[in-house]
Amino acid sequence: MQRRELVKLLGSAVVACPLAVLAQQPDRVPLRRLCILMNAAADNLDAQTSIAVFLEVMQRLGWTDGRNVRIDIWWGGGNADTIRKHAEELVALAPDVIFVTGNVAMAPMLQATRSVPIVFVGVADPVGAGLVDSMARPGGNVTGFIQFEYSLSAKWVELLKEVAPAVTRAAVLRDPTIAAGIGQFAVIQSVAPSLGVDVSPVNVRDPSEIERAIAAFARISNGGLIVTASALTILHRELIVTVAARHKLPAIYYRRYFVDGGGLISYGYDYVDHYRRAAGYVDRILKGEKPADLPVQAPTRYELANNLKTAKALGLELPPTLLARADEVIE
Repeated sequence: MQRRELVKLLGSAVVACPLAVLAQQPDRVPLRRLCILMNAAADNLDAQTSIAVFLEVMQRLGWTDGRNVRIDIWWGGGNADTIRKHAEELVALAPDVIFVTGNVAMAPMLQATRSVPIVFVGVADPVGAGLVDSMARPGGNVTGFIQFEYSLSAKWVELLKEVAPAVTRAAVLRDPTIAAGIGQFAVIQSVAPSLGVDVSPVNVRDPSEIERAIAAFARISNGGLIVTASALTILHRELIVTVAARHKLPAIYYRRYFVDGGGLISYGYDYVDHYRRAAGYVDRILKGEKPADLPVQAPTRYELANNLKTAKALGLELPPTLLARADEVIE
């Protein structure tokens, strides 16, 4: 073969080969990767509803699983060891962004990566916990949506007195091992005397401790319960509601599903709304923005829920003004 013919043949092969390959493969957009670490168990209906809302908003923003993004979900079940294991597993997949729920999941996640962008919901005090430099300028690879500002804790004491005026003592169920547990109790402790309420902490590390502490507290009359935000109060929520009913203690909670499960009253942030807003942050990061430039945001919507059946069992008549303000009244 003459040199001119060889050059011509090679040239045509270089052109034809890529065209042939392209002709055999459909057009594809490179998949981005989103990993989600849920603090709850996979069978938790509340968590399922929340993540469904998140995924729905993501789809409205143009992200479809399997088309332009791959979405993987891990469920921690509230177990610290399981969550730590999952954090390491999902970081090993080199995702473009990670979505995390709850305080318990954030510490192991930051131990696993300080570079992959992270968006959180359900964290009480990201500055106090050292997750971000400040609310306005997070500064690192983390941003998200806090549960509430500590000042909300004062509202729980006010509402407990409004629904049960005879209460002069309140047991505050909290997790003393996290910054949020300390912060919430500090605010409650500071406002309670002005409302004529003496408060004492109850740790929520294990079921037997909760039962013993509440039983001892209930031996003296005019008592009530304030249940603060933590993964442990979620984990033991059925027990807490049951023990409060057993000892006929009026109790206020920070999430509506406590009231759905038989609790008396709750006042707290709209958790599902956080998932909607978090989807917006994940979308912005996937499109090139950095967590350090996205401010950590506080809730914009709060919910008040009452359970009339529980109030009747406790011999309480809820004030009409309280019922009128409620977002949900369970009869």
